[in-house]
Amino acid sequence: MSELIQIRPWIHEDAAALAAGIGNKKIWNNLRDYIPNPYTIADANEYIALQQSVNPVQHFAIVHNALLAGGCAIIVKEDVYRKTAEVGYWIAEPCWGRGIATEAVRLLKHYAFTTFEIERLQAEVFEHNTASMRVLQKNGFIQEAIHHRAVIKNGVLMNAHVWVCFKP
Repeated sequence: MSELIQIRPWIHEDAAALAAGIGNKKIWNNLRDYIPNPYTIADANEYIALQQSVNPVQHFAIVHNALLAGGCAIIVKEDVYRKTAEVGYWIAEPCWGRGIATEAVRLLKHYAFTTFEIERLQAEVFEHNTASMRVLQKNGFIQEAIHHRAVIKNGVLMNAHVWVCFKP
């Protein structure tokens, strides 16, 4: 890809673009409910401030040609699942269909396996989000399971598809 895509820690200057991105109902429909909707600049500033104290970094801005294009995160599990981390990501609607998510997940996957003592990455995808499933597949994830009737979003009960990849 000739365009520059990178993941980097969140900065306060990202707040307006973060609020606009996650504030888009099409984006929010594929996120967990603990993320507020509507998503305000105050929410974005609070989130960014919280992330700046986390070391090593686990939540990143996705930057495409120097502009904020989305976000991604690694959530390291605990207890008996401590060798597993979950990945999540979103891309701003104007940036859809450009391969940005695929490249961001590639970068995040490399970072996760070289930074954390994990053996496995996993992602849970709502059944209707086939574009996200393609992103994971392009990055070497395999579909491990379908958790039937496991998710409720916007009043709709649906399946969650679990995708995994393992440390090389």
